[in-house]
Amino acid sequence: MRPKLRQIQPHWIEQDGRPALLLRDPLALSDRMLAMPQALAPLLALCDGTRDEAALCASLEIRAGVRLSANALANILQQLDEALLLDNERFAAARQAAVEQFRKAPARAPALAGSGYPDSGEALAAILEQCIGPATDVPAPATVRGLVSPHIDYQRGGAAYGQVWAAAAEAVQAADVAVVFGTDHAGDFSLFTLTRQNYATPFGVLPTDTEIVDAVADAVGEDAAFRDELHHRNEHSIELVAVWLHHMRGGEPCPLVPILSGSFEPFVSGDRTPRQDPHIAQGTDALREALRGRSALVIAAADFAHTGPAFGDSTPAGLVERALAKKADEALMQAICDGDADAFFRLIQAEGDRRHICGLPPIYLALRLLEPVRGHVVAYDQAPADTRGTSFVSFCGIVLE
Repeated sequence: MRPKLRQIQPHWIEQDGRPALLLRDPLALSDRMLAMPQALAPLLALCDGTRDEAALCASLEIRAGVRLSANALANILQQLDEALLLDNERFAAARQAAVEQFRKAPARAPALAGSGYPDSGEALAAILEQCIGPATDVPAPATVRGLVSPHIDYQRGGAAYGQVWAAAAEAVQAADVAVVFGTDHAGDFSLFTLTRQNYATPFGVLPTDTEIVDAVADAVGEDAAFRDELHHRNEHSIELVAVWLHHMRGGEPCPLVPILSGSFEPFVSGDRTPRQDPHIAQGTDALREALRGRSALVIAAADFAHTGPAFGDSTPAGLVERALAKKADEALMQAICDGDADAFFRLIQAEGDRRHICGLPPIYLALRLLEPVRGHVVAYDQAPADTRGTSFVSFCGIVLE
């Protein structure tokens, strides 16, 4: 047996006063969570499918100075397996069963209803209406073709949501299809992860436009388009803007094209730019053609920086870091408003994406789809990301014409 750990995103926690890594299945196929002591954390990197159990014990001792008995290792691997954290037949069977169940359902159920926001349409509408502030100076509604919306929770991002969705209200109501690019927080490098499943909200069901989905799938390849389809089930980025879309239309359905986008890390650290990637060109060209003659609204569900210890940074983020982040974010917003997708990418690449801009893929793809395009900033904010005030998330609201 050569155990291989799945791609997961561990989080540091304290267990009995000591640091530990919290491991959980990002697809929620299992509800089990494991806490691994800091001393054993190197074992996770060693579980890459190239070492058997004897080699794992030897490598852990050589590289980390940690001696682990065969029985102790077997127990750890068994727990990882039972939590579906290993990339093996057991995980594959569980994922396939979940995919089949997801596709058979009448709609993708709202994952956050009842926890992130009320599951009652009436109660939810009241909260969203409270988020909408005074009118903002924006282009004539008829010219709005898209928007950049936060995907942070409503509690922290409510004001920004309210400003950008109110600014785009008439365009939202006039749209006969909405394309939503959302960050795939559980994804790797798949840039067009599609689904034919409808999206439910507490206001009803938003039907997915399967003809447009099929056109994009034909362009990028069926396997690439649906390999990570299950990520739609629990990903919050599209869900949180779909709720706003449905609310701003007074509960009237609008055909949806939900697209999850994974990491741009190969472009950020590599020699090839997104502009040179044929996959991106094929996907956006197919979308543009499929939308011809439609009153389409293009939405990037995207946040900006994730800064501080909560996101793996070694030092706390205080007032200076917040000020520097705002200045850097202003440059990003200017590139968006200029409609310059490549400048937007280059700014993040120049930083080495050290600020963890999770909105890079959806914003870039939205700009590419809409180009030529211009934008107007209507909201910007920074929200705390831990109880100590040492981490924060930044986000914005921009209407695109």
